[in-house]
Amino acid sequence: MSSSFQNKQIVLGVTGSIACYKSLDLASKLTQSGAIVDVILTESAQRFVSPLAFKSITHQRVITNLYSLDSDLAINHVALAEQADVVIVSPATANTIAKIASGISDDALGATILATKAPVIIAPAMDGNMFNNQATQHNVATLMSRGLFIAGPAEGRLASGIVGTGRLLETKELLGVLAMTLGKNGDLEGKHMVVSAGGTQEDIDSVRSIKNKSSGKMGYAIAEAARDRGASVTLISAETNLANLVGVHTIKIRSAIEMQQQLQLETLEADAVIMAAAVADWRPENPSNVKVKKGNSDKWVVELTRNPDIIASIKKDKLIKVGFAAESEDLVENATHKITQKNLDFIVANNINEANSGFGTDTNKVTIIHANGTLEKLPLMSKYEVGNAILDRIKTGFHN
Repeated sequence: MSSSFQNKQIVLGVTGSIACYKSLDLASKLTQSGAIVDVILTESAQRFVSPLAFKSITHQRVITNLYSLDSDLAINHVALAEQADVVIVSPATANTIAKIASGISDDALGATILATKAPVIIAPAMDGNMFNNQATQHNVATLMSRGLFIAGPAEGRLASGIVGTGRLLETKELLGVLAMTLGKNGDLEGKHMVVSAGGTQEDIDSVRSIKNKSSGKMGYAIAEAARDRGASVTLISAETNLANLVGVHTIKIRSAIEMQQQLQLETLEADAVIMAAAVADWRPENPSNVKVKKGNSDKWVVELTRNPDIIASIKKDKLIKVGFAAESEDLVENATHKITQKNLDFIVANNINEANSGFGTDTNKVTIIHANGTLEKLPLMSKYEVGNAILDRIKTGFHN
């Protein structure tokens, strides 16, 4: 599976916090995604985790001492700084943050941060009172003013047993921050993408509704891929079980009418809109504000009225419009008809009855049909890879 981390040189600085164990998971996930992860352990960090643990995960030499004879840094103390695509300190203690803010470089981590021209991410982890202390807040503000990215901390139960702000962000969130940071100079930098996702719901009464099947995974994967390539992304999402994406402006909606209103507004300044949501074609004409009692009736007739065709209603010059067609039969014929009907640049069609393709899966097998009649059948891929394939074709459209 392709990844925004493939062959990226990532320096992971680990400092002396009980949250050190989470950095093993971060190093593992990055390595699995194809990144080259160089770990620097401070002296305090080694009291919590061993260099061997990180070496076993990353298959890279772990730096523990700036002056160790078996360290590459003994010859060139800025070697990692020069190679890095990004540096992340996770977890970052109050002491480490203070040293970085003061420009102290008395260990391998400090020297690397001071010498690197790569983006630096600081992920704090400490007691809530320590984080909220005026000195720490001053140091955090200093780092932010210098362009370092502060990721977190989160609120929750801390090692001391109290609940407060000081928890290290979860691995998935840190991966999002890293991907967003690496993508800032990507090939879609300066472009604004609007993506829809999920299945809309239409109320019948105050407790019942009709809903289109959709996990939202395809739309979220497209939004993630666009973010990872430097685009500004707005995700308009119906209800899903998916977590919000770091660095993506997410707007939650429920019904087709709400989605139309938000899309009309958000596409005013957009370069492309990708309609991956499963929008209900129909809605109850007269929904009840209270729960309808079944009484003694054996039938309940609900009159439906047609919802607007959202993407067809979006009319803006120089806006690339991409639609989706989830079909169970006559895939190409049905999808091709929608291109003209909705005035699309191209449509992404998939057969929902095909194995590993469609609702709830992490993969998809799609056919891309262009307005000029060109047809491209793509192999089974992860939805993230499908997202990048769609973005590649949008990028081509920007230059036409």
